[in-house]
Amino acid sequence: MKIIYVGLGFLTLGLGLLGVILPVLPTTPFLLLTLYFFSKGSEKFHRWFINTKIYHKYLKRFAEERSMTRKQKWSLMIFVDCMLLITIFMVNRPIVTIILIVIAAIKYLYFFTQVKTI
Repeated sequence: MKIIYVGLGFLTLGLGLLGVILPVLPTTPFLLLTLYFFSKGSEKFHRWFINTKIYHKYLKRFAEERSMTRKQKWSLMIFVDCMLLITIFMVNRPIVTIILIVIAAIKYLYFFTQVKTI
């Protein structure tokens, strides 16, 4: 199972690095996933990742202070909203739509009340 976490960590790291270059792809959510997957998969890769410039530039403040820039917050929220909308349109079931709308509302509540804006 650890090899899967490490593999997913490198996949999300690659997507996060693409997000640095491509304005359409958000960086922060993928790097947060990288941090999660490496912490579950390998202490070695986790330590390596938290010592990289990428971590220090994009995630360190969030990991330590639970704060993000306004741009990071909005790019993350819009990306998640797009994923939720795609799911709503693909599944097209009322109960799924209701559940996803509740998830989106909780997400906004969390980001506006628990994550400081810097």
